[in-house]
Amino acid sequence: MVTALAWTGGQAFAATSAEDDRPFAARVVTYDASGAAEFRQAVDRGAAAWNQSVANVRLEPVRAGQRANIRVVADNGWPRARMTSLGNGTVWMGRQAVAEGYNSVRIASHEFGHILGLPDVKPGPCSSLMSGSSAGVSCTNPYPDSRERAAVERYFGGSLAARPAALQQALALAG
Repeated sequence: MVTALAWTGGQAFAATSAEDDRPFAARVVTYDASGAAEFRQAVDRGAAAWNQSVANVRLEPVRAGQRANIRVVADNGWPRARMTSLGNGTVWMGRQAVAEGYNSVRIASHEFGHILGLPDVKPGPCSSLMSGSSAGVSCTNPYPDSRERAAVERYFGGSLAARPAALQQALALAG
């Protein structure tokens, strides 16, 4: 809820608007996978896993002429992500993990999880997307668990007043 100060008879009081209490529509976070090389389809499938799992944020490919929130690139190292702010950053789809047998869709979904504010959870079971490599090469689950979904819903939902706290928490976890 957004609160405004109003003055009556020389005294300030808080005034709220019912319009301010409406939940936000899903926030669209765009990604540019043009540099993802052979991982392009895995990136799209990783985004789809998030879109099937949460309501308050939607990952969509960037449109021509738009600037993306997330840049996805392929390299020969280990997969990683750098969040610059909640919903913004760079994902590296490292070929090293795929060469070792890790699932590329799970990697993409996991790295998107970092950009959405989630930290690694290691060691962890296959049911936890953010357990990453500790779940082993046989794990192909690209979906966040209930705790991970709830955290992302919190970070991208609620009122304007709630967002700064969620953003601070996400940045602290990702840092």
